[in-house]
Amino acid sequence: MTRYRLLPYRLYGACLLLGLLFSCGKSANAPVPPPTQPTVYPVLVSVLLEGSSLSSNRYNVSANPVLQLTLSTPVSKNSVAAALTLTTSGGLAVPLTLSYLQHDSVIVAQPQSALPYLTKYTLQISTALQSAAGNSLKAPFTGSFVTRLDSSDKFPRIADSALLTLVEKQTFSYFWDFGHPVSGMARERASNPDLVTTGGSGFGIMALLAGVQRQFITRAQALDRISTIAGFLSTQATRYHGAFPHWMNGSTGATVPFSSQDDGADLVETSYMMAGLLCARTFFNSPSDSSEIRLRSTINALWNGVEWTFFTQGGQQVLYWHWSPDYGWSSNQQINGWNEAMIVYILAASSPVDSNRIAKTVYDNGWAAGGSIKNGNAYFGITLPLGPAQGGPLFFAHYSFLGINPTGLSDGYANYWTQNTAHTMINYQYCLANPQGYYGYSPLCWGLTASDEQKGYSAHAPGADDGVISPTAAISSMPYAPAQSMDALRFFYYTLGDRTWGTYGFRDAFNLSTPWFDQDYLAIDQGPEVVMIENYRSGLIWQLLMGCPEIKNGLRALGFQGPSL
Repeated sequence: MTRYRLLPYRLYGACLLLGLLFSCGKSANAPVPPPTQPTVYPVLVSVLLEGSSLSSNRYNVSANPVLQLTLSTPVSKNSVAAALTLTTSGGLAVPLTLSYLQHDSVIVAQPQSALPYLTKYTLQISTALQSAAGNSLKAPFTGSFVTRLDSSDKFPRIADSALLTLVEKQTFSYFWDFGHPVSGMARERASNPDLVTTGGSGFGIMALLAGVQRQFITRAQALDRISTIAGFLSTQATRYHGAFPHWMNGSTGATVPFSSQDDGADLVETSYMMAGLLCARTFFNSPSDSSEIRLRSTINALWNGVEWTFFTQGGQQVLYWHWSPDYGWSSNQQINGWNEAMIVYILAASSPVDSNRIAKTVYDNGWAAGGSIKNGNAYFGITLPLGPAQGGPLFFAHYSFLGINPTGLSDGYANYWTQNTAHTMINYQYCLANPQGYYGYSPLCWGLTASDEQKGYSAHAPGADDGVISPTAAISSMPYAPAQSMDALRFFYYTLGDRTWGTYGFRDAFNLSTPWFDQDYLAIDQGPEVVMIENYRSGLIWQLLMGCPEIKNGLRALGFQGPSL
């Protein structure tokens, strides 16, 4: 019974063993499928521009650059044209010549024609680039570069004296040819033809007088234009306690608000205008010419009408910048130094009307802020008597001193020739040091001041430097640093050429790092160029304003001393 029961299990085991042996024999003879291969994506090993790695930005690249792209695997040539693009900052595609090395794993690309100088280009390699096996590029690439500066002359060389005359004349035309047809005033900027500026027009009057000196126009022509301006200010322009707004409509004289609450008097802009008018009063000094007599009378009425003491806001020991008929003193901006507004206090102390004239205490406590305008620190080995660290924007050394001659002029706070030359040379040395590493700064390319920039308008200075050079900064510093200013002027004219030079002289600003070149002109930047070149050459505008008896009296009253007094 037991043996009978075991037999089926023994038979089952034998069968199982035979089955296993049969199965193993069959498996040994079957084909083995190959292992699955991973997808190989092409990878950019390197992107070389003229033999060096192309990073986020490169400068000083030749007009015929060679780009070499090395990949980890051969590429499909049919995919390259669509995947590899070189474009300008404006989005224009540059036609490329393509060739291949190392079994198509290296792409060599070169522009089909020479690239313009000082232009930014962007290289993009998209994932549309495929390997020979049809696999897409693992990751895209973007790099940019700027072509080098062409150092050749763009205009024929002329004598420096002739170049100075050319710059004066072409810049002067902003105020003469482009002056507003109704008011004769200077337009704020070339791109806004009906908006005129009070301060820029004051600078423009000085430029017109320089134009007579250089024989660009006749004395009679200048007299007619300045009489138009003075008449417009007297009869059309809105005045606020004798002061003018920053902007006005050039046809009607209506105030154009400078900002939301700045829709009335601007005492600083008014001072620039009054300085220009007083220069004209001195210049047109004929005792018998009725037109000149009439102009002087109009200027005197405007000059006497400015209520400087009103802007002490009820007898405070400081002058205030703005007053609005709608907002009163809401802006509450004191005029204190060191900045571009020293001329305000000088004129306010020079008023021929006793009730309008400020006392020295207003100058000392307001402008000089009890002496806190003093600096005394050295930057780049140059001691700066007054003002913010490293001097601030260069227009501080220009606007008040278009008519006020700083030569040997001093008071209890500084010698102003020392101040302005130090400020200028610190600005120059800062640009040479170029701590931010902006492309193009050099002994030939320097000058930081308030001007246009890519995003609008800003006061550029050491500590507020974004790569923008303003031609007016170096050119208007001609009296203070003639060699350095002349070097810059030559560079702007000969080397940059029509990138910066146009119908009304040098355009307002540029940035070689971007690169970007402004297309606009501003009255407040064009005027100082003409005036300060002329002051460097003949001292004309300095002689005219310093020749006013009231100005001499005002300077003396404030404690100034100097050869012009």
